[in-house]
Amino acid sequence: MTLKDNIKRVWNYISNNPFVKAKANEIIFGTDTYLGRLFDVILIWFILLSVGIAILETVDMPDNFRRGMHILEWIFTIFFTIEYILRLYCSEHPKQYALSLFGIIDILSILPTYLAFFIPQAHAIMVIRIFRVIRIFRIFKLFAFIKEGEMMINAIKAGMRKTIIFAVFVLLLVTSIGAIMYLVEGGEDATFSSIPESIYWAVVTLTTVGYGDITPVTPLGRFLTTIVMLLGYSILSVPTGIFSLSLANEKRKISKTKICLHCGSKGQEDDAIYCRHCGALLFDEKKNK
Repeated sequence: MTLKDNIKRVWNYISNNPFVKAKANEIIFGTDTYLGRLFDVILIWFILLSVGIAILETVDMPDNFRRGMHILEWIFTIFFTIEYILRLYCSEHPKQYALSLFGIIDILSILPTYLAFFIPQAHAIMVIRIFRVIRIFRIFKLFAFIKEGEMMINAIKAGMRKTIIFAVFVLLLVTSIGAIMYLVEGGEDATFSSIPESIYWAVVTLTTVGYGDITPVTPLGRFLTTIVMLLGYSILSVPTGIFSLSLANEKRKISKTKICLHCGSKGQEDDAIYCRHCGALLFDEKKNK
């Protein structure tokens, strides 16, 4: 029997054996078992090492080190290719997994090495493998982090309208400042050659970045620059305040866990003892779980 026949025989056994598929699914997709956690931890380390190699290969190094890096890169690529095939094999809906976010990231992390045969520049995008580290949230069951992350997303959504209005205000402000600075500096300073250039200067100055590639030379221009820089400190604190307020409101919503058994009202303050509606003693969900 040839090697090809043996491989075909083994593949038929694996593909038609439900126990093998279930066990592989438990290891690859599951994180509640020892082998599942071990597999994902090994996968994380392989991802980090492969990304490190992709970064180091852009640095000048002796040829023997570069050859070693190239060999390791192919080892990791073959491992990720086998892992991707196994995920398709174990998945109850292979097409759905292939088109999911993780499935797309998985295939994109494999393709650059193979594409490097035809497009040498494609090798550089191997760093996309770092996105697969997102699985760490699944591995260690960081419910507290996920809960806080959900609270943060809700806070961002709650303050989105205020943030958009603020962004429009800032856009109008930098446009106005840029136009004024063009009128003041346009005839004296060649760097303020147009209103778009002046708006760019206004953005850089208002955000207190200060690259220094465009600077005013007239006394009036420098005076306006001072005002814009001082204004920038107050402007930058506004979105922080919006987000902080929204986050505090979300936290306050979560903390209201007490309910009144007498009238059924919910959303009582966490430190309340009696119902604010009927005056009855409150029931605390946290203490009675």
